[in-house]
Amino acid sequence: MAEQFDVVVIGAGPGGYIAAIRAAQLGFRTACVDDWTMADGKPAPGGTCTNVGCIPSKALLQSSEHFEHAGHAFAEHGIDVKGLAIDVTRMLARKDKVVRQNNDGILYLFKKNKVAFHSGTGSFAGGAPGAWQIRVEGSGAASLVAKHVIVATGSKPRALPGAPFDNKLVLDNDGALAIPEVPRKLGVIGAGVVGLEMGSVWRRLGAEVAILEALPVFLSAADEQVAKEAWKLFAKQGLAIELGIKITKVVAAKDIAVEYDDVQGKKRSARFDKLIVSIGRLPHTSGLGADVVGLELDERGFVAVDGDCKTNLDGVWAIGDVVRGPMLAHKAEDEGAMAAELIAGQKPHIDYDAIPWIIYTSPEIAWAGKSEQQAKAAGLAVRTGQVPFSINGRALGINEATGFVKIVADAETDRVLGVHIIHAHASDIIQEGVTTMEFAGASEDIARIVHGHPTLSEVVREAALALDKRALNM
Repeated sequence: MAEQFDVVVIGAGPGGYIAAIRAAQLGFRTACVDDWTMADGKPAPGGTCTNVGCIPSKALLQSSEHFEHAGHAFAEHGIDVKGLAIDVTRMLARKDKVVRQNNDGILYLFKKNKVAFHSGTGSFAGGAPGAWQIRVEGSGAASLVAKHVIVATGSKPRALPGAPFDNKLVLDNDGALAIPEVPRKLGVIGAGVVGLEMGSVWRRLGAEVAILEALPVFLSAADEQVAKEAWKLFAKQGLAIELGIKITKVVAAKDIAVEYDDVQGKKRSARFDKLIVSIGRLPHTSGLGADVVGLELDERGFVAVDGDCKTNLDGVWAIGDVVRGPMLAHKAEDEGAMAAELIAGQKPHIDYDAIPWIIYTSPEIAWAGKSEQQAKAAGLAVRTGQVPFSINGRALGINEATGFVKIVADAETDRVLGVHIIHAHASDIIQEGVTTMEFAGASEDIARIVHGHPTLSEVVREAALALDKRALNM
């Protein structure tokens, strides 16, 4: 007999598990269905982010950064390191431990909030508004009926035509996180977030890394000045990045042979021990049973939703990577909470213009809102303030004085339109900019707030002061 629920969430990634917990907090009888499992067969909620994305990649980035600092940066502090070596097996084991801790944490939260968890693949089996039927196939096989369904099935990596993933030679994000030894030559197709982060990990550990990008512009989504600074710093670190290339052939044998046309149209070739392909992601809607109930998908396969994440079906919602908008874990989380609160009759809102973007390279790159170029293209008159971290005592003291903060504000109203940061701690510093934009704040608001000294956040204040040409430390 089918189990009855108020809300069933299909998918336990960042959006799904947050949606389930928030729905349960609001008093709904809630179930969550997810098919991720650990190597030992135990459930592994958390989706791509926890299992093969945000969490494990940050663990490896931290390990590789420690290795690089020990080999190159510690000497400046008077710390000499001899016999430095990397044990990749132990590094990967630590990464796996971090992942499992997160998996177990989500399972604990489900139990704490009385969310019924079903380990298996969830799909629509029929039903109608108020009584949607969900089939669960797998170790937690079950039949569920729900008044409301939240689809949070996420996305999957897009393969390069003619070069399917085998995660031995041609790697997706999962394979990139589990290379058993440092490759001598590593190729990366795509200079986006995954390509830059994974390229950085293995470059720090000793691999010769070449990144091939189809677009003619580097980091086109970022502010132009940030992208130029990042290009300069990555080149200095040894990341070889080629833009405007077109892959024509990939042959996987004992190694990987890649043939491509460069930006001038000349025929080029390269050989790699491993090839990471990071050319985007596709919505994961296959097997969902969308056709069974008439759930509308757009021409790219995304679940069609409105601004509140409602689908064309009464009582069916969709969030995260499987719908329009940036494929970001924190965007999915907020949409998950929003969907649950809308079901409860509340009136939450997400400002998609203020969602932060972060690339966890070294230095990190973070931004929120419009770049100077985007603002001008939209016909807005703007003022900007830009201040380097090299003027900041805290940055100098921790030996992280590379990078800058740039603020873009409306020339007439002074409202902050965008904040752009390149620095070792950009991922944390960007939140002041996000908060300011969420409250429709002005650069003068930031300039008038007392910032602790010595802190890195003082550079944000200096950038705000610089809009009026009154920066105090430069």
